[in-house]
Amino acid sequence: MAKITMLGTGLIGTFYTETLHGTRSRDRVVNVYSRSADRARAFAAAHGIPRWSADLREAVRDPESEIVVVGVPNNVHLEAVRLAAAAGKAVLCTKPLGRTAREARRMLEAVEKAGVFAGYLEDLVYTPKTLKALASTRKGAMGRVLWTRSRETHPGPHSAWFWDPEQSGGGALVDMGCHCIEIGRNFIGKDKRPLRAFCWGATQVHPIEAEDHAVGLVEYEGGAVAQLEVSWTFRGGMDLRDEVSGTEGTIRLDHFLRTGFEMFTAAGEGGYVAEKAEGQTGWLFPVGDEAHELGYVHMFRDMLDAREAGRAPMETFFDGYVVNAVMDACYKSMKSGRWEPIRLEIWPGEGRKTEKAGRKPSGKAASKALWRPQRATSGGTRGKGRGKALGKAGFTVIKTERLPDGRVKRIMKDKATGRVFERVG
Repeated sequence: MAKITMLGTGLIGTFYTETLHGTRSRDRVVNVYSRSADRARAFAAAHGIPRWSADLREAVRDPESEIVVVGVPNNVHLEAVRLAAAAGKAVLCTKPLGRTAREARRMLEAVEKAGVFAGYLEDLVYTPKTLKALASTRKGAMGRVLWTRSRETHPGPHSAWFWDPEQSGGGALVDMGCHCIEIGRNFIGKDKRPLRAFCWGATQVHPIEAEDHAVGLVEYEGGAVAQLEVSWTFRGGMDLRDEVSGTEGTIRLDHFLRTGFEMFTAAGEGGYVAEKAEGQTGWLFPVGDEAHELGYVHMFRDMLDAREAGRAPMETFFDGYVVNAVMDACYKSMKSGRWEPIRLEIWPGEGRKTEKAGRKPSGKAASKALWRPQRATSGGTRGKGRGKALGKAGFTVIKTERLPDGRVKRIMKDKATGRVFERVG
């Protein structure tokens, strides 16, 4: 049985907690942290968690807990990981590891210096379809992989901090590009060093200081190229797709938008359909088990089993560092309009010992907006009626979303101050 402290009570914290409580049927979240005492208390009550805290240090140092799961905003990852490592706790951190490669390397160094187990929670490489496709690829079914394409698009993230580049580290690229990059690395081969990146990004719809749409290319040793497509401007739900092309075969994966569960309703049921689903009437595509389809179940099983077995998990902090380095090059390319080299200060076989299977893994410079937006409009993704009223009151509604409990959340921006915040009602 693993006893876990959960940092974060948002949608990701909910998915993580529900998955952990059900994956192996013996692991429990025993403490939960939120910046809001009210949210921490309510989350603990809803999930049967005995303790809660609004103090990060206190939560991490919980004497009963042995694992810390980091599900807080990106700008808190470094502090949380350092605190967990200093307390001698195993630490699992959500994506992206850092806002930049520099932050990610500091986290990697912290867990290695402390000698604690660390895992990078990159759920989309653990989806059942992806794992099956990876197994086939590694058996040689595709021959030599030449090209991959990964796409993640939806109407926008679910919490206000995602929309603030100082907290998140960027926009759609840092939010979803990390998924696409790591999926490509797994199919091409993690032993293949990423060499250079070319990326276009723009602010097309939302009134924010970061990109809401980006398309990029990553070139690897041996000539393989990975293509990524990310957007917060896609309407109609969440579109998750991957393609792999090799000398001997092709793979196409459709993970989420078209789920195989199709339902038409003129009346609606007034509740949650699926993550990032926008409508409640007409043709809907519910998801039977989101945690399973999005890879959370296999991810946590791998992490917890790896810790107990004294081996490295499939996704390590070093992987998170590589992903951040690729994204750094992508952001630089957005500004320069050129291919940019991917700067990896550390790489296996170049004088540095990395986490290896067979042994236990070892383990306030707020990131400014990394590029200037090309265009920002005032429209955004608005709800009708209520959204217009709020707009007249001095706020711009960036996004409206239905939560799993049926309530409506609005992400809004103060026109006078530029502050992004959320309201649930």
